[in-house]
Amino acid sequence: MAFEIAQFTARSDNFCVLVHDPASGATASIDAPEADAIVKALERTGWRLTHILVTHKHSDHVEGIPALKERYGAEVIGPAASAAETGLYDRTVSDGDRFTFGGTPVEVIATPGHTLDHVTYHMPEEKLAFAGDTLFALGCGRVFEGTPEMMWGSLLKLRALPADTIVYCGHEYTLANARFAATVDPSNTELTERLREVERLRNDGKATLPTTIGREIATNPFLRADSPTVMAAVDLSGADPAEVFAEVRRRKDRF
Repeated sequence: MAFEIAQFTARSDNFCVLVHDPASGATASIDAPEADAIVKALERTGWRLTHILVTHKHSDHVEGIPALKERYGAEVIGPAASAAETGLYDRTVSDGDRFTFGGTPVEVIATPGHTLDHVTYHMPEEKLAFAGDTLFALGCGRVFEGTPEMMWGSLLKLRALPADTIVYCGHEYTLANARFAATVDPSNTELTERLREVERLRNDGKATLPTTIGREIATNPFLRADSPTVMAAVDLSGADPAEVFAEVRRRKDRF
């Protein structure tokens, strides 16, 4: 992998991610949850911020942008659907758009559901995806603005990425997600082992991310709404997978 990546926490449970291209010196922050945490990470690494890639408009993903923009003059790239609402983006992107970062292609995948503007940034040559709050390790974001059908469609887009794609997410929710997942996919032995792993990592104060698409396909019930075992566990055998997803999401909301 040509890129160097720094992942660190901010706020209460947000993840910040810096992506650095040593060849060009370009450095991107994926979202900007907290300016101070990002500045400190840049100082530790010696990198200079050149880009901010915004996945969606929620304040815990964009509130650091003004201070970072003033300090570094970084170019802010964000979803066209929230450009007018936020007033924060220098350049806007939509589904299917492509641009380059550090000479590397970046594909924009619209992944609405959590919010209507949400996008995922996919760097196929680097086998990286930055999924914001659409896909979490063993979970997915709450459906705030979209519909369950819309969110299921977005997850299917991410599920179709190569299995070895490394996924960075916006929050450290994995332990709670894993405990819930075991209630709707109880016969999944890979999930049982992953729950033990997540418990060990969190007990040691270690991060559970990044993950991979392949790992999520095997153990994340929100990507497995069309699995007969998940369907049976929520009493919806043979139902439309979008309906199964909606029921799994409702159960997680109450968990």
